[in-house]
Amino acid sequence: MSAAYERYLVPVVFRPFAEDLAARAAALHPERALELAAGTGALTSRLLTAAPSAEVTATDLNEAMVALGSGQAPGALWRQADAQRLPFSDGGFDLVVCQFGVMFFPDRVGAFTEIRRVLGPGGRFLFNTWGPFAEHAFEVALQAGLERAFPADPPRFLPTVPHGYADPTVVAADLTAAGFTVEHEQKLTLQGEAASIADLAAGYLTGTPVRAAVEERGDGPAVQATVVEEMTTRLGPGPVTAPMTAYVFRAAA
Repeated sequence: MSAAYERYLVPVVFRPFAEDLAARAAALHPERALELAAGTGALTSRLLTAAPSAEVTATDLNEAMVALGSGQAPGALWRQADAQRLPFSDGGFDLVVCQFGVMFFPDRVGAFTEIRRVLGPGGRFLFNTWGPFAEHAFEVALQAGLERAFPADPPRFLPTVPHGYADPTVVAADLTAAGFTVEHEQKLTLQGEAASIADLAAGYLTGTPVRAAVEERGDGPAVQATVVEEMTTRLGPGPVTAPMTAYVFRAAA
């Protein structure tokens, strides 16, 4: 799953936002940066380039992601870690960054409190979270394909989990509850560029938890054909450019 994620989804969906977040991080001139939910290193590699003097520690809960990411961005110190129980001392970092990971934290206030613990005085927490589902054209088209393939019980992972933390008022309240001061919030729409809709569909269907939901329902090849057909009808076969919206937050400890 991690290999499919890296091959098909990172270049189209995650790299544009990684470049944006890395530039924002570099502007803070970090000395010791901690990345959470680093995945396969899409942000990590950009951060190492944008802030070459920073010592970067990259973590992910999934050991397979850590194994792949350490090869993609070997300049960082990689280790497996749970954002809700970070294995680091108090005040050890001046920046914590997280790209599209906070949505997956079971206890967000608890995780934010833990993040604040590992930040020194004045340290910053910089992260993004997906915006409204309707404003991510690739995933709207993919979800339409899933609903066509499974009209009675379509997988709902994409709208409910990655896009399940899309209210900036709620995010800001959680940060405040954890003791952070919200310094900056921005709604940001970037363009994803997919050379092939078939490859992009394969990325979502085999490189995300949508895979398990499809396997539970059976007939994966037929599902993939239906999804590709629906996405192609809506977006074209590729190359195609489509908008994707996120929120970016910067909070001070």
